[in-house]
Formats: sequence, structure tokens, C-alpha cells
Amino acid sequence: MDIEKLPPRPGKFAATVRVGPKGQVVIPKGARDLFDIKPGDTLLLLADTGRGIALMRQELLDQIVDQAMPGGPTPNHPEEAKK
Repeated sequence: MDIEKLPPRPGKFAATVRVGPKGQVVIPKGARDLFDIKPGDTLLLLADTGRGIALMRQELLDQIVDQAMPGGPTPNHPEEAKK
């Protein structure tokens, strides 16, 4: 079954990608558009041998840390400590 020929569901995306010789993969345009990923954005890669690999926006991790440790700056936003 060719996954790329399936009609997309709203808010969902699936595609196959190839790993290049330097270990790089290209995030397909449809996924970049869906998650508003722009050049220069920082993404967090999560990997688990049983569950696979996932990417998430760094901002989501920052929000999780803020909720778990309220009142402190996040590692990528030390300027917030001055507020």
C-alpha cells in the first residue's frame, strides 16, 4: 500500500522518507505546513527502541517544563529570568 496516495485526514499526516548518506531525513512539506515548521526552528527528537522516533517542537517541551517547575526560566529562554 502506498501511504502517500491515501487521502489525508484533517490534522493528520503520513509519509515515507529516506535516510540520506549523512543520516539526514527531509520533513515533507505537508508535515512542515501542518505543524508550521520553518527553517531554523528547533525540534526535539525523542527515540525509544520499542516505540520508534518522534519529533516535537521545542516550545512544547518548554511548556511541559514550565508546568512542572513554575516560576523558573526554561533552558532555551534564560532572558525570562530577568522579568
